[in-house]
Amino acid sequence: MCTVCGCGAGETKIEGHEHAHVHADGTVHSHPHGHGDDHHHEHGIGGDLDFGAGPARAHVPGMSQSRMVQIEQDILSKNNAYAAANRKWFDERGIFALNLVSSPGSGKTTLLCRTIELLKDKVGIVVVEGDQQTANDAERIRATGVPALQINTGKGCHLDGHMVGHAIERLQPADESLFLIENVGNLVCPAAFDLGEHHKVAILSVTEGEDKPLKYPDMFRAADVMLLNKCDLLPYLEFDADLAEANARRVNPDLTVLRVSATTGEGMAAWTDWIESGLEAQRGKHGATVDALKARIADLERQLAAR
Repeated sequence: MCTVCGCGAGETKIEGHEHAHVHADGTVHSHPHGHGDDHHHEHGIGGDLDFGAGPARAHVPGMSQSRMVQIEQDILSKNNAYAAANRKWFDERGIFALNLVSSPGSGKTTLLCRTIELLKDKVGIVVVEGDQQTANDAERIRATGVPALQINTGKGCHLDGHMVGHAIERLQPADESLFLIENVGNLVCPAAFDLGEHHKVAILSVTEGEDKPLKYPDMFRAADVMLLNKCDLLPYLEFDADLAEANARRVNPDLTVLRVSATTGEGMAAWTDWIESGLEAQRGKHGATVDALKARIADLERQLAAR
């Protein structure tokens, strides 16, 4: 169960004046809200409801905030151990790993395909695709000529470190390569789950709202880069790109923001330059690790020869 949103443990539905909770065993418990027939849902009456105000910053019916916090800490602790192992594996081999996150429909897969086309002749690339069902996006990636592994999460709404660890075992990326993860389309739970990546990259399209970073602050705070995508559509939309960028920086002042269009190629050079800088940094770490290992081996050989 993900305590951020309660996925995997049933679903809360509000229909009319009843609150129905679907339990894990399939039974449904309903209870009226207690409003009279003459109750009117007028805007602002009684104030807004905030179920994210407690210590857990979330709500699961029948579970205390302290219990939710404990469960989430346990889950994230286990996940972080897997993520740390993944990152160590990447670092030892000079691999640069990115976790692409966004709402559904932001253009992640199209952007990923364009990125691959621009870089695949310069660096080895492998891709992990996360979706609840289908291998559609993995097939699109494979059509570019690079290996891709589909991970279907079922009812789960995000990838986790353990899943990515299995993907590493299956894909066996080459040293000093690029490891790209396209997470499940969701701006909530992926923010909390480290996969072992070096950077989260949040993609916001201009067909969404300028206030998206304010509505989903955890994701934009967790990201190091925001790609403002589909900028070729700006002349046809009432979308204020400057305001969207300002809202993102309100949440995360250190955020790198790049305006791109996967369709026209606008801004893609700046994006691929940023990736290549990250690859070079990882290669430098790898080289230092290899040099240190060689020096250690040489030292041991000298010690053995002196005996």
